Amino acid sequence: MPQVLEFRLPDLGEGLTEAEIVRWLVEIGDVVAIDQPVVEVETAKAMVEVPCPYGGVVTARFGEEGAELPVGAPLLTVAVGSAEASGSGASADAGSGSGSGARTGPGADGAEPSGSGNVLVGYGTGAPPVRRRRVRPEGLSASPGAPAPSRSPGPVSAPDPTPAPAARVAVARVSDGRQGPVAVVSPLVRKLARQHDLDLRQLAGSGPDGLILRADVESAIRSATSAPAVAVATAAAGSATAASVTAAPAAPAAPASPVTSVSPVTGGSSVRPAGERIPLRGVRGAVADKLSRSRREIPDATCWVDADATELMAARAAMNSVGGSGSGAGPKVSVLALLARICTAALARYPELNSTVDMEAREIVRLPEVHLGFAAQTERGLVVPVVRDAQVRNVESIGAEIARLTEAARTGTLKPAELTGGTFTLNNYGVFGVDGSTPIINHPEAAMLGVGRIVAKPWVHEGELAVRRVVQLSLTFDHRVCDGGTAGGFLRYVADCVEQPAVLLRTL
Repeated sequence: MPQVLEFRLPDLGEGLTEAEIVRWLVEIGDVVAIDQPVVEVETAKAMVEVPCPYGGVVTARFGEEGAELPVGAPLLTVAVGSAEASGSGASADAGSGSGSGARTGPGADGAEPSGSGNVLVGYGTGAPPVRRRRVRPEGLSASPGAPAPSRSPGPVSAPDPTPAPAARVAVARVSDGRQGPVAVVSPLVRKLARQHDLDLRQLAGSGPDGLILRADVESAIRSATSAPAVAVATAAAGSATAASVTAAPAAPAAPASPVTSVSPVTGGSSVRPAGERIPLRGVRGAVADKLSRSRREIPDATCWVDADATELMAARAAMNSVGGSGSGAGPKVSVLALLARICTAALARYPELNSTVDMEAREIVRLPEVHLGFAAQTERGLVVPVVRDAQVRNVESIGAEIARLTEAARTGTLKPAELTGGTFTLNNYGVFGVDGSTPIINHPEAAMLGVGRIVAKPWVHEGELAVRRVVQLSLTFDHRVCDGGTAGGFLRYVADCVEQPAVLLRTL
């Protein structure tokens, strides 16, 4: 008799708490093999294909395409040990000789099926067994004679979504207010609760097994803040209503007006605009959160300088002309790769800008490696891939890695690890045809170098007016890690390397 196992959305790493279903790769009734990708999801970092650690027949899917699920929420259920799954597993074993069919279902002694060999954070080999869910045999659509399910976009039937008994017990324990452990893991959630004097034992978590999420704490904060304002507004509305009934009992009906809401901060009213509303989620939501946090926490300043890039462009042309054994073939050196190499040389001279600030310990942490991020505009929004260990790479190596990461960004195949851990960011906004900008630092980094377009301008060169190729460079830096002298020295060194690339030879 087949057993039905529930596969939940795993922890995809990097502190991500939810993901949006982009595309289902299997239908109800399909036979899946161990580690076969079953759904494509979009996190705040990248697009990820999620493999299922069990082989069998898909009996239910949870969530339509476009739905957002928290980590730990059910994704699908798989009937392990059915006739179709066994046949599929036997075929796979015959082809590969790996013996994976023995893992698709329980053995004759009823042992638990083993985990997957393809491990993601939170599930797979070595993870606790997935909780089993009993489903009535007649509810399965895995029999050989059952009709194939339709691909309609309507709601998908699923087993009873009642929370597991363990989750109900955890929520009851919290809501009873008893002393004891609280179902919360994130230090950020604890810190947020402390800042607003919230007792976590009084909150019922909405996460798996009663886990208290950041959304639960923020909802409690909003409720506590808005309650006094709503009470005042209700009392005022009651007084106004009584006065209007006394003064004008037969007032004519007023035309419909825009929706008015009460501000929980000031107690005043505001009119919500009736325009199109676009949810801030996925990459756009992650960018909004990071930029807001950067403006909120980092006291930044910006300095800029114009530089004559004529010699740099000439050096690039010379490098590319001999790059392919004199034939001009092979990978070309990009301007971005040259600027990235200049940045690593400048950071070696001014390591203060390759650091981060730990405000809890009140320390500046200077980082030994340069993980260089670069801004890339894609159809999904702005992303910042990271070139690891850029300080030990030459121009060719940096250029090849930038090209690889850029292509992955455009196709949406960047991994979360390739979008995190940067220590300094290079932003080439000149590709948009603009000369200058004041970049926002990519939190928790300490600086970002912005590069405008390289354009022909009149320039005094060797005492005479000439037409030269000029670029504007701007550096936004965290004023906590250094003063203007250090930031100015860094930017001046970058400009000197742009104007005279031979300066860079001293550091190669």
